[in-house]
Amino acid sequence: MASDDLSNLADSNDDDEKYGFTRPEMYKESLAGTVGAYDRHVFLCYKSPEAWPSRVEGSDSDLLPRLFSSAIKGRKDSIPLKTNLTIFEGREGTEFSDGDVLIFPEMIKYRGLKDSEVDSFVEDVLVNGKPWASGVEEVLTGSHVFVCSHGRRDRRCGVCGPVLIEKLKEEIESREWKDQVFVSPCSHIGGHKYAGNVIIYSPGPDGKIMGHWYGYVTPDDVPSLLDQHIGKGEIIEHLWRGQMGATAEEGGKVDKKKLANGDVKKSKKKPKESSTRSNKDDGAGCCQGANGFSCCKDGSLEQNGVGEEKKLKETVSGHEKKGLGKLSFCIGSLEQSEVLTAVAVASAVAAVAVAYSFYRRSG
Repeated sequence: MASDDLSNLADSNDDDEKYGFTRPEMYKESLAGTVGAYDRHVFLCYKSPEAWPSRVEGSDSDLLPRLFSSAIKGRKDSIPLKTNLTIFEGREGTEFSDGDVLIFPEMIKYRGLKDSEVDSFVEDVLVNGKPWASGVEEVLTGSHVFVCSHGRRDRRCGVCGPVLIEKLKEEIESREWKDQVFVSPCSHIGGHKYAGNVIIYSPGPDGKIMGHWYGYVTPDDVPSLLDQHIGKGEIIEHLWRGQMGATAEEGGKVDKKKLANGDVKKSKKKPKESSTRSNKDDGAGCCQGANGFSCCKDGSLEQNGVGEEKKLKETVSGHEKKGLGKLSFCIGSLEQSEVLTAVAVASAVAAVAVAYSFYRRSG
């Protein structure tokens, strides 16, 4: 199978056309919705892409990945969050080494997991959601970019991945973001035909982690990934495959709003809308008593800070100065019977006053 053939991986002029960034298959279909639903992503640092067999998580010669994968699958019904496992490499000069485990969206890291500790790790951390009893939990910072470079699994990833990693590192260095954006090659993540495949995990100002997947990524797209996605928190729609935490239906919809990113440089975001607009929207069609009261007369009274009672008093005061002839102002607020009663009482009082005046004069 071509995907397992590593001979002359990138030494042919035909490689780019068949396996690289000019493949005829690219951009032939929409990418949105090509990511399966999941809620947590666990990365295990183990060796290098050149050493990974096609099925590294099931290889008898690679015990740690196999044990880890088997433990997660075996406890699938007990793990509260749907969890993906991916292998990644910690190259020289990075802070990662074999056995290190990264967990998103928790943004935590454990160092040096050993074969004999896999079951306890899965039980403590993934099943029970507690700190691992045999390790020290560390907090991850910055943005983490993973690029599928699993050449033994699919040649397209083997050709595209290393080129993208090199380009990402160059662009990150030119922006002086080396301590804020971290790039790692990773194993198969699904969707070989969408190579180059890139996943970005980045925390926003509110602490929420956004895990977004991109496909058909080329070296020309790298500046946009850094400046638009990581720098400004904006999705690159035509390359977007989906995101962590989305349902199958939601995975095919691009959120038009900006992401909660801005980890490297602060986004020039518009201020969040205040609750004023929300209250106004809630008031639309609220004659049935939304939020415990009826606002049919004026849906904006609450948001303007003017109570119905205050408005009524002001109105009554104004009309009192104009005399009883303006009594009809309150018909919209009082029952008609109450209005008629008030008129009758007023008329009676007036009649008594007239009679009394006549009596005084005649006496």
